[in-house]
Amino acid sequence: MVRRLQIIEGQVRGLQKLVEEGTYCIDVITQSSAVKQGLSNVEDMLMEHHLSHCLVKQIKNGSSKKAIDEVLKVYKLKRK
Repeated sequence: MVRRLQIIEGQVRGLQKLVEEGTYCIDVITQSSAVKQGLSNVEDMLMEHHLSHCLVKQIKNGSSKKAIDEVLKVYKLKRK
């Protein structure tokens, strides 16, 4: 996951450079879309980990309400 975030970081720096250089708008938008997709992929990985590890641990430890609240919160964020 860290490697993916480093790649995204590089993409964002590249995106900034494109804007500073006055690159054609469609090219900037294309790169921006790639950054958004990369972040979405990282979110998916984090959610998968949370559901399969953290959430299970919370439920086993008797924190079902907290686990459900967290999942609902993330679900609402993803819908925006």
